[in-house]
Order: sequence, then structure tokens, then C-alpha cells
Amino acid sequence: MGYRAKFEVWRGDHTGEGELQPFDVEVMEGEVVLDIVHRLQATQAGDLAVRWNCKAGKCGSCSAEINGRPRLMCMTRMSTFDADETVTITPLRTFPVIRDLVTDVDFNYVKAREIPSFAPPEDLAPGEYRMDQLDVERPQEFRKCIECFLCQNTCHAVRDHEENKTEFAGPRYLMRIAELDMHPLDVRNRKEEAQEDHGLGYCNITKCCTEVCPEHIKITDNALIPMKERVVDRKYDPLVWLGKKIFKREELERRDATGKLSLDGAGPDNGSPLPADSIGPAGT
Repeated sequence: MGYRAKFEVWRGDHTGEGELQPFDVEVMEGEVVLDIVHRLQATQAGDLAVRWNCKAGKCGSCSAEINGRPRLMCMTRMSTFDADETVTITPLRTFPVIRDLVTDVDFNYVKAREIPSFAPPEDLAPGEYRMDQLDVERPQEFRKCIECFLCQNTCHAVRDHEENKTEFAGPRYLMRIAELDMHPLDVRNRKEEAQEDHGLGYCNITKCCTEVCPEHIKITDNALIPMKERVVDRKYDPLVWLGKKIFKREELERRDATGKLSLDGAGPDNGSPLPADSIGPAGT
């Protein structure tokens, strides 16, 4: 059995100018918010811009803020609201608006490209990869991410501080780094990269990202907090500290009179040993 519901939908564009436009629309039993948006497009607002794809909660396309809470429109049932309640739909606040409910989420793809991919040992061929089942299961939860970017949107380190976007990857991609760091065959120093290059320190584990995840991934408890613990262990472990001091001394001893590193020996800046006289202009 249907009823009439009041909606307010944000209408605007990239200039920042816009307002909430009221609508009175029919709601049928069992419908979700995305159904109502489609009905508005068909009957009252043919030019309403909205991004969606699967309508099954698996593509992450229809992210929006419904009554101020980041949600997927296709997974938010109208039965959640009272019949006399005004339902407000606005675009994700953290990202620039393109038009109406569509935002520019390019920030997330930039951050994704900044994370180095899986790095197995060089002497291990693809067919030789072996993992314990426990190591397979541990990061499996993170693979459920549909990249709806609701966690990115609700993280106050990004949402309330535009200046952080340069240095902070956000919970979705810190979770990706944690997943790679848990992989027993990954040889990169993900801990230092997470802290120094991707802003792990900006996260103060308020769990707001976990609360809005439609896949119920425990981002904070199972990815961010363990990653922070491993970073602290490495940074403040006295043996690691001593090793860095010794290694730094060896590096200084390898410098020539000009202060530059000699290319004759292996090291963190040189890679494998390489004769210095083999370095020259391309093509020589």
C-alpha cells in the first residue's frame, strides 16, 4: 500500500550555487530511496542528475547523504522513515559537486594510484606463491570493499579539513595498505609508507568510517588500529632504532668526497651492486 512522502533534494552545480528543492512523491511498499529518485526523474525532475549502476548494493555508485547520514540510496529502505517524515537527499559533502547528487570522487582514484602494488620477492616466481590459510582469511574482509567512498566521505580528517587531502589517503586506502602489509609475501616497507607518505597519523580512530560501511567491514578495528600498532612497534623498538643508527653510519661511510653515495655498493638508494663506471648517458 502506497503513501505520499515529502522529499527535499539538493539541486545545484559545480559553481557551488544550489538549494534544496521540495517534492511530494508517491512511495510504494518495499521501495528504496533510489526508486523514489528514479520516480522523480520520470515524473517531476527529468534533469535531476544521479549516479547509479547495479541497484544491488555492490557497485557503490549511488552514494549520497540521506537525512545527513552517508548511505547507499539503493540500500536505504523507505520503511526506515516515518510516513510523515521529510526525507532529505544531498550529495557527498567531502567531494566537489558536479551537478545535483553527482560528485567528483577523483580524489579517491588519485590516492589509489599512489599506493604501490603487491611486491613479492624477486626470486619467487608467480607459480611458487604459498600462503597459510590463516594469512588468506585475515585480509579477506577488506576485499569486500565496493569503493562507495562513504568511509572517505565521513572521515572528518578529510571532510572537515580540505588541506589534509594532499597528505592523507583516507580509511579506504589505509585499509588497502594494511591488507598488503598483512600479506606474508609482500616485501615493501608498508609501515613507513603508511605513516610518512599516506598520513596514517591523521587517523584518530573514531570509527566513523566503520559505522557507515555498507559491507560492515571493521575498518578501524581490523585494519587501521593494527596498522598503527605495527607502525609504533617499528618506530619505537630499541633494536630497530639501533639498527637504523648503524645502517646510517654505514651509509655515511660509503659517501665520496662530494657527499654523494658511491654506486659501487648495494644499499637502500642503490638497489643491487652496480659498477660505477657503467653509469652514463642513455645510449652509451
